[in-house]
This record gives sequence, structure tokens and C-alpha cells, in this order.
Amino acid sequence: MTKDKKSRAGGSDAPGPDLRDERDQFLRKFTRGAKLTEEFLAEHERLETRLRDLEAENAGLRAKVEADHAVRELLGKIAELESEKRDLLSRFRRAEAITSEFTARVQEVESEFANLANLFVASNQLHSSMSPRGVTRRIKEVLAQLVGAEKYCVYLTNPEGTELVPIASEGVPGSSLLTVRIEGSHHGEVFKSGAAKVSEADPSSGSIDVPAALIPLSVDEKVVGVIAIFSTLAQKKRFDTVDFELFKLLGQHAAAALVSASLFAHAERKLPGLEAFLDLSV
Repeated sequence: MTKDKKSRAGGSDAPGPDLRDERDQFLRKFTRGAKLTEEFLAEHERLETRLRDLEAENAGLRAKVEADHAVRELLGKIAELESEKRDLLSRFRRAEAITSEFTARVQEVESEFANLANLFVASNQLHSSMSPRGVTRRIKEVLAQLVGAEKYCVYLTNPEGTELVPIASEGVPGSSLLTVRIEGSHHGEVFKSGAAKVSEADPSSGSIDVPAALIPLSVDEKVVGVIAIFSTLAQKKRFDTVDFELFKLLGQHAAAALVSASLFAHAERKLPGLEAFLDLSV
């Protein structure tokens, strides 16, 4: 056998590859792939978890945005309602002011009507009788019921014009009412001046010496007497505007009514003849 043949023959007897090493290498490669697969799956699961978290967070943010929008709408509605409330309050205050003014005006008108009613009643009462006693009674009724006088006296002057003589009174004894001289007396001052004198103090605390009011009585602009209101009822603490109007009415009509009634009674309640009324337009 030649040398080359021996070499080839010897080569076939060389040891073969180690299969365990190949198996181990394959297992190592497979194990590495499985590990990579596990890592991939773990990463995938982590990403899915993160995605779910982001979706939940996104949903929460969306809900919050929607809630914020609702809150903004609610705040806008509240602001609108507040504006309407201010407007309504402003209108209510204006209406309240108008109502208050209207009520005050109504009360003023009612008061004026009441005053006019008092004056009408007083004037009608003074001229409703043609007897001196009846006129005197009407004067007393006006003083007591409309003025609120409790103690008072009506004086007329004597023919000489030097004294004031009491002809009717109420609330005071007749013995305490004496003829008053015109000179040097409060009554005389009012008689001579023709202007009423009203005390600024509480009229219910007046007296015979210091009357609450002195009112001149005139006939055709000539003073013929005086009404003295010594005091008023306890609840009447001051004279009102209507009282001053009543004083004026009494001063202008009371004496005239008394004089007319006296003349009518003196004429035995007979009317003057027709000739007394002729040519009155001249």
C-alpha cells in the first residue's frame, strides 16, 4: 500500500464532532431566543398596561375638561342670574320709591280732603241755623268736635267797644268768666289787631290766664268779638294746619252768623220785604 492510501485510510479513523457541544450550543441559542421572546412579551404587556393607564388618564382628563366646561357654564349662568337679580332689585327699589311717593301723595290728598270736609262741615254748621242759640250751639260743636277744644269762651264787644263780654262758654264755670277790658289784656290785643294769637306750647296745658288760642271775630272786616280757647283735650298736643283754617273760618263766619240770626230773630223770623232785594246788581 502506498503512502497516500495510508493517509486517507488513517483519516477515516479521525474522531467525529462532539454532539453534546452542538446540543449545548443549540440549547444556548434556543434559550437566548426564548429569553428574548419572554422579554418581548413582558415589554408588550408593559406597553399594554401603559396604554390602558394612558387611556384611563385621558378619559379622566376628558371628564375633567368636560366638568371644567360645565363649571364655566354654571359660573356664567350664576353671573347672568346675579346681573338679573341686580336689575330686578334696582327696578324693585325704583318701584318701591314710586310706590312710597304715591302713597305719600295719596295720604296728602286724603288729608287735604279731610281738611276740606272739616271746613265744609264747619261752614255748613255755622249757617244751618237762624236762631242765636242755634248758631251758638253750632260754634260750640265746631270748637269741640273739629278743633278739639275742651275749655273755651265766646266774647262779643260792648257797644262802647271798651270791653269783651262772655256770651257762651264750655268747660269753665260761669263765675270765673268775667268781662275783659280791651285795654291791657291779651284778648284786647287780638281784638285791636284783628290777628289770631296761638300759643306755641302744648294747647292742652293752656289756662284762662294764658289761653292756647285767641281768635278775632269779624263782621264785614270789622272785629266784633273774640273766641278764647283756654285748653284742648289731653290727646291734642298741637294745632294742625286744618285748625288754623278753622280759626280763620270761625273768625270770618261765626260772628256774621250770630248777627244774622239775631236780626232774623229780632224781626220775628220774618224775611225782609222784596224791596230790600231790588237793584242788588248795582
